[in-house]
Parts: sequence; C-alpha cells; structure tokens
Amino acid sequence: MTKTANKNASVEAKKLLAYLNETAGEKIITGQHTQTNPMEEISYIKSVSGHEPFLRGFELLGYSPNINYKDADEACLTEVAENKGTMDTALAWAKKNNASDIKCLLTFSFHWFSPLGGRDKSFYAKNTDFDPEKVLVNGTPENKAFYSDMDHIAEILDKFKQERIPILWRPFHESYGTWFWWGRKGPEVACKLYRLMFDYYVHEKHLDNLLWVWNCDVASAYPGDEYVDVNSIDVYLEEKKATDYKAEYEKLVSACGKNKVCALAEVGYNPDVDLVSSSKVPWAYYMTWSKEFAMDGVRNTENELCRMYSSDYSVKL
Repeated sequence: MTKTANKNASVEAKKLLAYLNETAGEKIITGQHTQTNPMEEISYIKSVSGHEPFLRGFELLGYSPNINYKDADEACLTEVAENKGTMDTALAWAKKNNASDIKCLLTFSFHWFSPLGGRDKSFYAKNTDFDPEKVLVNGTPENKAFYSDMDHIAEILDKFKQERIPILWRPFHESYGTWFWWGRKGPEVACKLYRLMFDYYVHEKHLDNLLWVWNCDVASAYPGDEYVDVNSIDVYLEEKKATDYKAEYEKLVSACGKNKVCALAEVGYNPDVDLVSSSKVPWAYYMTWSKEFAMDGVRNTENELCRMYSSDYSVKL
C-alpha cells in the first residue's frame, strides 16, 4: 500500500503516501476545500474551533485555458474571477506550513472547462458537446486540445515540484456520474483519460511530486493499482445523519480493492468523529466542500466542528 504508482515519485511524495497509510484507521486528517483567495472557510473553522484543517483543497477551474468569457453568465464569471491567483496562495501556504515535510497537506481539484467549444461552466456536460472518447484518437482536434490543456496545467504543477511540495492530485473526479464532460461517455472512458494523463505527466512531464487520487467506485472503471495511490469517493447525503461512512468505504474497497489507502475526497456532512474513532473505518482524510457546506452552521454545526477539531482522533494544523 505504501509503494507509489509512479516509480520515480519524489522523496516527499513517497513520504506523504507512507504518512497516509500510517494515519488511516488510527486518526483522520481534517480537510477543507477552498476556491477563493480569502479562504473564508478556514477563518470560519478557526473562529469556531480554534484550529485549522491539516489538509487544504484548492481549485484549478479558473486556470482552464478554454474559458468562453463571451458566453458565460454572471455566476460563472464570478467563480472564475474568484479562483484567479489561488495557485500562488496555495504555494505560499504550503511553503509557510512546511508541506514538503508533511506538516500540512495539499490536494487539487480541477473542474476543467472543456478543451474545445462550450459555453458558460463548460466543465458540465450540458454546456459542451466535447466528446471525451475522441480524445483517445491520436490527431483529432479533441486529442490535440486535451494535450495542449495538460501542458498548460503541467506548468502550474511544476512550480510545486520545484519547491518539493507533494500534491494529492485528483483529476476526472466523480466519473461515476454523467454531469461532467469527462464522464458523459461513462466511467470507463474517464478511466482511459486518467491513464493518458498519468502516462503523460509521469513519463513526459516528470511531475514526480504528484500522488494520484482516483475518485470513482465503479469496479469496471478502475485504472489498476499501477495507476493509483489513493482511492477516494465523494459523498453528499440526501439527509444529514451521524455517520462514519462505513457503507461507502466498503463499496469503494469492493470496487477498487484493498491495496490502496482510501479517502473521503468531498463530503457535504463531515464524518462523525466519535463514530469513526470507535469503528476505525480507515479513511485517511476527509475534505468538506466549500462555502455553505463549511459555513452555514447547519450542514456542519459549530458543536460538531468543535468536537471534530478538539478530538484526539483528528489531525489538524
């Protein structure tokens, strides 16, 4: 479980994977997604609990090379504008808190605006006719645009490599659904895109600071242990309940095997720290989604945040 998928992974990436494996089932790493420079979610959590999450999630959507500004509504333009500059913020935060020595953790999500065409928030399949299956054919416009976008994002990721900062990299997330363009042809096609990116970033771009996080619980779509460092799932319960997400863990392991450490890559409701510390369901970390999911005081109450962040079972900054 502690052998990295990338045989040439950096010392820091290997150390991070070992740390996740050591933590899972013994503690749970607290995490929070942010996508704006003020990172108001972090300030809120600290004001309520006195602590900050150990893992911080950042977003690359505003760095997509193919954003159709002329055909985007105000919500889209606002989201893109708020996301600008956040990679500089991520880098500064990681350096300040010594991420290279695993004193804090970074994870990146990428709501990738479709590499060709599209309107508005074109990471949504409904807003683009981009065909992910055509990416798999060498020389097609889709294939060329896909690799061009990957080159652009690789330059950003390389800045973290130069600083020896490991990243939990989670591309093509939620491919079990059809709402994003990479999932519109099914998770098996998304798996092939994931493998293309892995091979390109590992063997051509040598982004050895990345740990590869797969985010799907469909057995037929699993890329294979040789492509994955962390198996993860996103869970948004229809109704709030205290849970350790044991059923979701068992489904994920059933689909992807027991050879990889597991994580709750996105949740709307945090796991109940008392339940998970009792059951020892081996989630290495969880990451709460941004804005209202973190701060509305309903999905995750102040009392629940205080219990999580004051618990000996949780890892916080």
